Amino acid sequence: MSDTCLFCKIIRKEIPADIVFESVNVIAFNDITPQAPTHVLIVPKFHYVNAAEVAADAQATLAEMTTIADAIRSEEHTSELQSH
Repeated sequence: MSDTCLFCKIIRKEIPADIVFESVNVIAFNDITPQAPTHVLIVPKFHYVNAAEVAADAQATLAEMTTIADAIRSEEHTSELQSH
């Protein structure tokens, strides 16, 4: 982990976040300045410089991130349907 990376600080719980999912490899939390009704950031718990590095070095983590994104989207869509 990086000492200066904002996401690493959230992972270490040095900065509070509204966490919606957490596993050994991945953390997902609501953006503090959302640009959409559902704006969740999903990041690996190990520090990577960019998404290409995750894809090259941690395919299982990238797959988990994608699965979590789909689950969050499905859950949000279900909540919207139930509220109408």
